[in-house]
Amino acid sequence: MLMELVRPAILPPLDAAFRPAALSDQSFRSLTTDDSVPFVIGIERKGNELSRYETKVLPDGHPLFAQNYAYIERLVKFLLWQRGGYRIYLGGSKALGEYIRDLYSDNGERAFDFRFMGDQVYEAGFEVCICTPEEVPTEQESGKMLGGHWDGCRVGFDLGASDYKLAAVIDGEAVFNEETIWEPRKHPDPSFYYHEILGALQRAASKMPRLDAIGGSSAGIYIDNRPVVSSLFRAVPSEHYSAIKDLFINIQKEMKVPLEVINDGEVTALAGAMSVGEGSILGIALGSSEAAGFIDAEMHVTGWLNELAFAPIDYSPEAPIDAWSGDRGCGASYFSQQAVFRLAPRAGIEIPAELSDAEKLRFVQDKLEAGDEGAIKIWQSVGVYLGYGLAHYADFYDFKHVLIVGRCTSGCGGELLVKGAKAVFEAEFPELSKSITLHLPNEKFRRLGQAVAAASLPDLR
Repeated sequence: MLMELVRPAILPPLDAAFRPAALSDQSFRSLTTDDSVPFVIGIERKGNELSRYETKVLPDGHPLFAQNYAYIERLVKFLLWQRGGYRIYLGGSKALGEYIRDLYSDNGERAFDFRFMGDQVYEAGFEVCICTPEEVPTEQESGKMLGGHWDGCRVGFDLGASDYKLAAVIDGEAVFNEETIWEPRKHPDPSFYYHEILGALQRAASKMPRLDAIGGSSAGIYIDNRPVVSSLFRAVPSEHYSAIKDLFINIQKEMKVPLEVINDGEVTALAGAMSVGEGSILGIALGSSEAAGFIDAEMHVTGWLNELAFAPIDYSPEAPIDAWSGDRGCGASYFSQQAVFRLAPRAGIEIPAELSDAEKLRFVQDKLEAGDEGAIKIWQSVGVYLGYGLAHYADFYDFKHVLIVGRCTSGCGGELLVKGAKAVFEAEFPELSKSITLHLPNEKFRRLGQAVAAASLPDLR
């Protein structure tokens, strides 16, 4: 990392090494105000959709040219997981383009991203195209309306890695809610998921006079109701994953009603838009991992991945390494129960190993509610992360509202998160204090709101 690592004005109480991406990028951009050249990044997805991101870098031969490498690499990494794609156009310095091409190759440092985006998500060979800024293709983005259909008797579900939530909804009114602990990581047999989810849906449907539709949210990348990739099913061997891809198709055949399931981040944003009454909203769920979704000013969702759990927000060389992608400083380590478990030893809290992940989180939350000083420092630290993380997200999303939900926001923890984020805004990003509103719903909505919102996904017309 050759970029300047800026020490934040507010340090997380339990993480003195934290170096926010927002501040490093801000520092780099200050170098390019006078002496700079354009650099354009295009990321192509299926269906000829393409996102563009325009920035500036230091020109070839500049004494600080080497700082470009880290800036562009972290930028490409973030955009790839925010927007998704299998072909990257790099319009600008050839040296920078070749550097990224070497990293994002089968033998490069970003081989995981190379294979994941190319082979698993888009089923196309991953490619890096080096060109001039003018040769980067024009932007092609599409959006669609999401949810908001409340007619009839509906079941909504939200599948997480520690629990799943159910809601039975009649004409927009929730008549039944349920939260069930489970541990999918211990079940390699695809039939477990079929029978567990089917039984849960039938249980919720039994609370209504009939069933007209089912809507659901789940961690992972979903295309046409099929989980292309999902950490929820990580225990299932690859040779049996085809059964998982057809999981919800088969459940729909059994239930005999319209069914739609999408990424849980998008449902978080949908729940936020419903709550706030307008778009331009970023939804973040702090649960087993980080889920994120975005709804624009026209109340549309894009075709972006929004997998911010794997997008970097900390540039510190001491940042935690994500166990799945192998990269440092990614969102899941800061905005989920993973952050609580990581910081607990630093807070002097020893979590019993025999507990499930949901029970481990509850164990620490009970200490928080009891006023334990170490537990308080954990949520204060995550609140600081949140403030700097949102400042970084604001460079990539045009949002006016942020909805914060998920199991980690329960109890007084949610208030500590919002308080910490607002303190960061006021100290470092005063313009964000004026332009962004943070929303923390009531306790029931924080835990169950996604299931209710998901029920509105299918359009019965």
